[in-house]
Amino acid sequence: MKKIKIGMTLAAAVALAVGMNPFGSLYDSRVCAEDGTTAAKEVTLRVCNWEEYIDLGDWDEEETIDLESGDIIGENSMVEDFEQWYYETYGVKVKVEYSTFGTNEDLYNMLTLGDVYDIVCPSEYMIMKLMAEDKLVPLSEHFFDTSDENNYYSKGVSPYIRNIFEKNEINGEAWSKYAAGYMWGLTGIVYNPEEVSEEDASSWKILDNPDYKRQVTIKDNVRDSYFAAVGALKSDLLTSESFRNDPDYRQKLVDEMNDTSPETIQAVQDYLQDVKNNAYSFETDSGKADMITGKVLANYQWSGDAVYTMDQAEEDGVFLDYAVPEESTNIYFDGWVMLKNGVGEDKDKQQAAEAFINFNSRPDNAIRNMYYIGYTSVISGGDDPRIFEYADWNYSAEDEEEDTVDYDLAYFFTEDTDSEDYIITAPAEQVKRQLYAQYPDADAMDRSSIMIYFDEKQNQDINQMWVSVRCFNIHDVPVWIWTITIILGIVILVCAARKVMKKHTRN
Repeated sequence: MKKIKIGMTLAAAVALAVGMNPFGSLYDSRVCAEDGTTAAKEVTLRVCNWEEYIDLGDWDEEETIDLESGDIIGENSMVEDFEQWYYETYGVKVKVEYSTFGTNEDLYNMLTLGDVYDIVCPSEYMIMKLMAEDKLVPLSEHFFDTSDENNYYSKGVSPYIRNIFEKNEINGEAWSKYAAGYMWGLTGIVYNPEEVSEEDASSWKILDNPDYKRQVTIKDNVRDSYFAAVGALKSDLLTSESFRNDPDYRQKLVDEMNDTSPETIQAVQDYLQDVKNNAYSFETDSGKADMITGKVLANYQWSGDAVYTMDQAEEDGVFLDYAVPEESTNIYFDGWVMLKNGVGEDKDKQQAAEAFINFNSRPDNAIRNMYYIGYTSVISGGDDPRIFEYADWNYSAEDEEEDTVDYDLAYFFTEDTDSEDYIITAPAEQVKRQLYAQYPDADAMDRSSIMIYFDEKQNQDINQMWVSVRCFNIHDVPVWIWTITIILGIVILVCAARKVMKKHTRN
């Protein structure tokens, strides 16, 4: 008779006792060693994620999150806890080989150069690219079975996020077939309210506003910068009542924000060259520190980094705010996908990969990851109240506070948007600060837009525009160079004309 490890779930214990795995297929948890004896089966799972994008544990005791439903603390790394949980749950040892990447392009280059991973966590446009290139393994039918108590993702993903993943497609296939969300957010502007007005910060036009010359930063990547530029260039249209009240507003917003016509690309290039002349820098990560130290007054930022920036500045006694531009905002996601050249048709690896997603989607673990990295999980918890309890734990007002607001998060936590079960009574200042960045209100969500995956021709045109912006700025050319260039042009034209006249005279 097989011995069942104490702590193993009842379903897993019964399955092992009859020689079945919890996914329903026969397997033997032991394999033959070279000497003829048996050894425990072990699966190697190669995971590649963003840098500093998962809980590494080692929390101090005072960091304990004391919710109504129980305390949460990260003692070990999430990877270590997963390995132990997987063995206790499924009776199979898994060894996670964990790697990181810095940008989506870094990850893609790593894959192109031959690095092999089973599961990776790119952003939405890279997920779309990998789908379009047929490089992904679809999630199993079992992954979506909400009757399995260990399928935390399907049971707990926010209905708002689930709807986006099910409605958006690549080549006729929904994102949800291949990708499970991890973190999400909106892009916006972190700003110093002592120096920058809320009105100015609430428009993408702040990036080239001469009132903030050398005091704003912009993202050093083509997609984020392109989106902001389109928002600024089309500001009058996007904020007009006729456009906002159009019955097809949502689709038209996506169409406008993803406009890649030659005219728009040229206009974006011109605009970004103005921004380059006005901004303090194009940056990927340094903007957070520049805001905290006061080098800049406004920083184009992803919402998770905005929360971190505001938290760190507050420790130094500086209170920063966050604005979502009135024109539109980009809703972004990072999500888990399985790779064909890694998982392939290996069912043991796929089971471990999907379990890794589920383990990180368990509400207490989603909270650990959110606390550690500052971004917002796609998990709302389903029937488990802890995600909302954590939001309330972070942002609810103290009993003695008088200047408070009722902040409604029903859109994220339930399909019943009229529900009053997800309202946080928060300090009034939080409608412009961390709460607003981590869980934007319904108005901000209404003007959010996906930035779609561009085809090869669109990417080529936009990337060429970006090269022109980053490597050559026409506005930086001194007047004396233009003067010499014009004079040389005139001289060349005159000489050419004389040659033509002489030739004509000889004939």
